[in-house]
Amino acid sequence: LQLQASGGGLVQRGGSLRLSCVASGLMFDDYDIGWFRQAPGKEREGVSWISSSGGRKDYAHSVKGRFTISGDNARNTMYLQMNSLKPMDTAVYYCAAALGVGLRVGEYEYDYWGQGTLVTVSS
Repeated sequence: LQLQASGGGLVQRGGSLRLSCVASGLMFDDYDIGWFRQAPGKEREGVSWISSSGGRKDYAHSVKGRFTISGDNARNTMYLQMNSLKPMDTAVYYCAAALGVGLRVGEYEYDYWGQGTLVTVSS
Protein backbone atom coordinates (compact mmCIF):
# COMPACT_ATOMS: atom_id res chain seq x y z
CA LEU A 1 0.00 0.00 0.00
CA GLN A 2 1.57 3.25 -1.12
CA LEU A 3 0.69 6.91 -1.51
CA GLN A 4 2.63 9.06 -3.94
CA ALA A 5 2.35 12.84 -3.63
CA SER A 6 3.53 15.09 -6.42
CA GLY A 7 3.01 18.50 -7.95
CA GLY A 8 5.10 20.64 -5.67
CA GLY A 9 7.50 23.24 -6.93
CA LEU A 10 8.59 26.85 -6.80
CA VAL A 11 5.91 29.48 -7.38
CA GLN A 12 5.65 33.20 -6.84
CA ARG A 13 3.32 34.80 -4.32
CA GLY A 14 -0.20 34.75 -5.69
CA GLY A 15 0.45 31.77 -7.92
CA SER A 16 -1.20 28.38 -8.01
CA LEU A 17 -0.20 24.75 -7.79
CA ARG A 18 -2.15 21.52 -7.85
CA LEU A 19 -0.86 18.67 -5.74
CA SER A 20 -1.77 15.10 -6.60
CA CYS A 21 -1.82 12.01 -4.44
CA VAL A 22 -1.96 8.68 -6.25
CA ALA A 23 -2.67 5.49 -4.34
CA SER A 24 -1.64 1.94 -5.00
CA GLY A 25 -3.04 -0.88 -2.92
CA LEU A 26 -6.10 1.01 -1.77
CA MET A 27 -9.12 2.63 -3.31
CA PHE A 28 -9.63 6.23 -2.29
CA ASP A 29 -13.39 5.91 -2.15
CA ASP A 30 -12.94 3.60 0.86
CA TYR A 31 -10.61 5.99 2.69
CA ASP A 32 -10.71 9.32 4.43
CA ILE A 33 -7.96 11.55 3.07
CA GLY A 34 -6.00 14.36 4.60
CA TRP A 35 -3.43 16.80 3.37
CA PHE A 36 -0.86 17.97 5.91
CA ARG A 37 2.18 20.18 5.68
CA GLN A 38 5.37 20.80 7.58
CA ALA A 39 7.23 24.05 7.26
CA PRO A 40 10.94 24.28 8.13
CA GLY A 41 11.40 24.28 11.87
CA LYS A 42 7.71 23.79 12.58
CA GLU A 43 5.45 20.91 13.50
CA ARG A 44 3.30 19.21 10.91
CA GLU A 45 -0.16 20.72 10.62
CA GLY A 46 -3.39 19.75 8.93
CA VAL A 47 -4.40 21.59 5.79
CA SER A 48 -7.49 19.91 4.37
CA TRP A 49 -9.53 16.78 4.84
CA ILE A 50 -12.17 14.87 2.90
CA SER A 51 -14.31 11.93 3.93
CA SER A 52 -14.32 8.70 1.92
CA SER A 53 -17.72 9.54 0.47
CA GLY A 54 -16.52 12.96 -0.57
CA GLY A 55 -19.51 14.42 1.15
CA ARG A 56 -17.61 16.14 3.93
CA LYS A 57 -14.66 18.45 3.48
CA ASP A 58 -12.90 20.89 5.72
CA TYR A 59 -9.97 23.25 5.63
CA ALA A 60 -7.58 24.83 8.04
CA HIS A 61 -8.48 28.44 8.70
CA SER A 62 -5.24 29.60 7.13
CA VAL A 63 -6.10 28.10 3.73
CA LYS A 64 -9.88 28.36 3.64
CA GLY A 65 -11.04 30.07 0.48
CA ARG A 66 -7.70 29.48 -1.25
CA PHE A 67 -7.29 25.70 -1.29
CA THR A 68 -9.68 23.07 -2.62
CA ILE A 69 -9.55 19.34 -1.94
CA SER A 70 -11.05 16.95 -4.46
CA GLY A 71 -10.73 13.47 -5.82
CA ASP A 72 -11.05 11.46 -8.99
CA ASN A 73 -12.03 7.93 -8.05
CA ALA A 74 -11.64 6.71 -11.63
CA ARG A 75 -7.98 7.71 -11.48
CA ASN A 76 -7.68 6.83 -7.78
CA THR A 77 -6.13 10.24 -7.30
CA MET A 78 -6.74 12.99 -4.78
CA TYR A 79 -5.92 16.63 -5.43
CA LEU A 80 -5.19 19.76 -3.49
CA GLN A 81 -5.67 22.85 -5.63
CA MET A 82 -3.78 25.73 -4.07
CA ASN A 83 -4.48 29.27 -5.26
CA SER A 84 -3.34 32.68 -4.07
CA LEU A 85 -0.27 31.10 -2.56
CA LYS A 86 1.63 32.96 0.13
CA PRO A 87 5.19 32.55 1.43
CA MET A 88 3.66 31.14 4.63
CA ASP A 89 2.41 28.18 2.54
CA THR A 90 6.00 27.06 1.97
CA ALA A 91 6.27 23.53 3.33
CA VAL A 92 6.53 19.88 2.51
CA TYR A 93 3.01 18.67 1.80
CA TYR A 94 1.89 15.15 2.63
CA CYS A 95 -1.20 13.20 1.78
CA ALA A 96 -2.48 10.60 4.20
CA ALA A 97 -5.21 7.97 4.25
CA ALA A 98 -7.22 6.06 6.82
CA LEU A 99 -10.04 3.59 6.37
CA GLY A 100 -13.18 5.62 5.98
CA VAL A 101 -15.30 6.38 9.03
CA GLY A 102 -15.85 10.09 8.47
CA LEU A 103 -13.90 13.31 8.41
CA ARG A 104 -10.59 12.96 10.26
CA VAL A 105 -8.52 16.01 11.12
CA GLY A 106 -5.87 14.65 13.47
CA GLU A 107 -2.69 13.33 11.93
CA TYR A 108 -2.61 10.56 14.53
CA GLU A 109 -5.81 9.21 12.94
CA TYR A 110 -4.08 8.43 9.65
CA ASP A 111 -2.39 5.12 8.97
CA TYR A 112 -0.82 5.64 5.56
CA TRP A 113 1.36 8.53 4.42
CA GLY A 114 2.89 9.66 1.18
CA GLN A 115 6.50 10.77 0.98
CA GLY A 116 5.79 14.49 0.72
CA THR A 117 6.22 17.07 -2.01
CA LEU A 118 7.93 20.42 -1.46
CA VAL A 119 6.08 23.65 -2.15
CA THR A 120 8.10 26.85 -2.09
CA VAL A 121 6.39 30.21 -2.45
CA SER A 122 8.68 33.13 -3.12
CA SER A 123 7.88 36.68 -2.19
